[in-house]
Amino acid sequence: MAKINVRSPYYVYLNISNLESATLKLWIYTGTQGSRPTTPTYILNANAVNFTVNFEIAELVRDYMDYNAEDYETEIVWVDYQITKLVSGNISTNAIVLNKGFYGYGYFEEGVNPQNDNGVLQSNKTIVKLDDAPAILPIDTSKVTSVDYYHNNKEVYSEDISSSSLSSNQIKYISNTVNGADEFRDRVYLDNGTFEGNICLDAFLDSNTTFPVDTIYINSDDGVDLIKVENITECKYEPYKLSFINKFGALQNLWFFKRSNKQLSTKAEDFKRNTLVANSYDVNKHQQKNLYKMGNEKMDLNTGFYPEEYNEVFKQMQLSEDCWIEIDNVVLPVNVSDSSFSYKTGLNDKLINYNIKIDFAFDTINNIR
Repeated sequence: MAKINVRSPYYVYLNISNLESATLKLWIYTGTQGSRPTTPTYILNANAVNFTVNFEIAELVRDYMDYNAEDYETEIVWVDYQITKLVSGNISTNAIVLNKGFYGYGYFEEGVNPQNDNGVLQSNKTIVKLDDAPAILPIDTSKVTSVDYYHNNKEVYSEDISSSSLSSNQIKYISNTVNGADEFRDRVYLDNGTFEGNICLDAFLDSNTTFPVDTIYINSDDGVDLIKVENITECKYEPYKLSFINKFGALQNLWFFKRSNKQLSTKAEDFKRNTLVANSYDVNKHQQKNLYKMGNEKMDLNTGFYPEEYNEVFKQMQLSEDCWIEIDNVVLPVNVSDSSFSYKTGLNDKLINYNIKIDFAFDTINNIR
């Protein structure tokens, strides 16, 4: 079963001697694979040129993708197609071809119809995260059979993975904690508990990792992958977690550990009003009056030191169309405003630190009507 990474073109190609024309029926749906509706989502027709027909379907599939950054939900879509062809005046119909659509893409050098056919849906083999945050790993359930978390050579968490025919179960986010909560307090709340903070508990949490992990083993059809986990403790600055859709069509996290700056910019439109009443006016009333005033916030984020292999992760973040930041346990949409990105290496830059500028993707004042 092929993957259709919808941010890159996906071609259905026909080259048959004496081919005159072809029709492609395309079904795009979610739920159980094979439970496609009776009526196709699209019907495409094309006349052959030099006995060749080429359908590009990724752009059509792209409109049906959905994801939820807050709850780590990424639903793929099933993409089935069937071709009917006219060859030398004779009509014949091929069997239905089953595919699955991911909100991913391939690079130019990867060629036509890129697959990203990995069990682990991320490029980096090292995860850098906040010390007490969960190690969240996106995997393809059709390829991965089990995931094992280790700390100091001892297994601390294990999960067996089952394949599924449901579109919502094709990407799974493995985590050794409750719903991806980033702090112990959040885990208590998510478990419907009551958190009562005190000095002793705060001191304990500051000096201990609640769910430690340093190595993750992923067993898949391709063998065993090993992911190293680097846990970063930050005592001075407020760390921020940025999530984005990577090239595999999965949510991935990036932590920014160092100094951050938040700014507010405003724009307004005003008019000059008449405040004269009879032969007097009130000096407390605005003569230059705002018709409306709106604000937008932005942030500068600094990563702290990262390994060189994270260049690929930052590249995918820059290319992502959808990013979110978590602030005070609320996941908010943002856009990366930097339009250029310079790759850093240990040879040239010694210690690798990135500064990223983001814009909050909404107006500060609620004006949704």
